[in-house]
Amino acid sequence: MPRERGEKVVATNRKARHDYAIEDTYEAGLVLTGSEVKSLREGRASLVDGYAYIDGGEAWLDAVHIPEYVGGTWNNHAPRRKRKLLLHKAQILKIHNKVKEGGYTLVPLRLYFSDGRAKVELAVAKGKREYDKRQTLRERQDVREAQRAMSSRKHLGD
Repeated sequence: MPRERGEKVVATNRKARHDYAIEDTYEAGLVLTGSEVKSLREGRASLVDGYAYIDGGEAWLDAVHIPEYVGGTWNNHAPRRKRKLLLHKAQILKIHNKVKEGGYTLVPLRLYFSDGRAKVELAVAKGKREYDKRQTLRERQDVREAQRAMSSRKHLGD
């Protein structure tokens, strides 16, 4: 059987980019059970309420929903269990110092398979205020309107 190549995105957390200002991103491996991997391969997961934290020099991912595997037996996994993240020690220290500094949190952005291995993209992020969210939406809308104006102008010139 040939090995998997490339990336296959399982779940994304689009709300995170709206609610947080992303500072740094990290790729971390996940310690999973067999039924969790099978459930992820079916494309079933949700990062909506998920968060990560550092505890005792180890990184953990919590509240990420990976539903039970349909073909599983009595030894199926718990859908919202705490899962260990695989990061280098230097990365863990860097993240821990940033979060301890205050105002920063560790948010999962997407869950995917990279060359057959389950990975999660983590972001060190700072929460946005309500007016920051409105400002971001306004900027996005202005860019979209400018693109439309340029596009319609281009079509008029033809």
